[in-house]
Amino acid sequence: MAISVTLPVGGGRVKEYRMRENRGWETAPAPFTSRVAFAAAHVVVDPLAAGDPLCGAAIDWDATLAYRRYLWKQGFAIAEAMDTAQRGGGLSYEQARELMRRSVAESGGGRIAYGVGTDQLAAPAGANLEQVLAAYREQCEFADSLGAQAIVMASRALAACARGPEDYARIYGTVLGELRRPAILHWLGEMFDPLLGGYWGSRDPALAMDVCLGIITENRAKVDGIKISLLDKGREIEMRRRLPAGVRMYTGDDFHYDELILGDERGHSDALLGIFDAIAPVAAAALRALDGGDSERYRELLKPTIPLSRHIFQAPTYAYKTGVVFLAYLNGHQRHFRMLGAQEGWRSLPHLADLFVLADGAGLIRDAEMAAQRMKYVLALGGID
Repeated sequence: MAISVTLPVGGGRVKEYRMRENRGWETAPAPFTSRVAFAAAHVVVDPLAAGDPLCGAAIDWDATLAYRRYLWKQGFAIAEAMDTAQRGGGLSYEQARELMRRSVAESGGGRIAYGVGTDQLAAPAGANLEQVLAAYREQCEFADSLGAQAIVMASRALAACARGPEDYARIYGTVLGELRRPAILHWLGEMFDPLLGGYWGSRDPALAMDVCLGIITENRAKVDGIKISLLDKGREIEMRRRLPAGVRMYTGDDFHYDELILGDERGHSDALLGIFDAIAPVAAAALRALDGGDSERYRELLKPTIPLSRHIFQAPTYAYKTGVVFLAYLNGHQRHFRMLGAQEGWRSLPHLADLFVLADGAGLIRDAEMAAQRMKYVLALGGID
């Protein structure tokens, strides 16, 4: 018998939704062979801790690490302590360091890379270039000490104090030159973080791309690849075609990842995506189909995830973490729907109801009965009985 849930549709109206049957997905812990695929993973808070959720909520380490084991089991590499983990939006620098220590210890040989930035600076807007460089150095040394690859994240402090492209070139050149292993650069657009507007020294994306490509070319030996999160398919393809030989493009485009990973006659993108946290079993099945040369099956599997991802990442895009955590809650990966900074309240009930329907349509609900009951709990808090 189909399970039904009464869902809000906006304007004070509700509708009855009948769920699909449960869908099981096979897992295979071996990495994918045709693409490199990092999943940026979220963190789980401890709802019973006494700390204020707006400033200092505790982490549920058991649930947080269990989710990483789940992603490794699907075959993904882990991009740790990134914006999906609420880095710069609730996850403190001290928590990020502890998260990395624990994740590396838990990895058991699974691939992991760590976001390094400048978020230990107390007042990023008031920092100078030497303080920015020192902050990057501190975090890079920590990543090196754990044997982890660094993902050099965009710096709010650098965006605030850099006078032009030459400052970015100096800071990145120094940071990359001191790393023990090639790093992944991260170009995060201002739709994800409004404080990163004008990164690389220009608000013109074409000029910013030229600066970034110049830095990559100048430091080719220390750059594994670059992830760009601009939600602009054409710009990513253009940059991908201009990268030096051997430098990977890691798509961060949560709107067009299916096309970009598949690629064209002139190349493809690898992936470092927050949406992989939410769609891991389907994405893993699609990537394994691609490994086997079955591009039609790859497209078939990923197609219904695209409307879900575009919904999760709709404006304001930086609120996407709410949807990622909500889906983990629906699927029983955590026992509550609570977040750092109380960000569980950043999306409306109709938004969450639509997410529920889209996830079900994409085959991403593991247990319909449990997910329906948890959806009802959340709706009840909003006065929908």
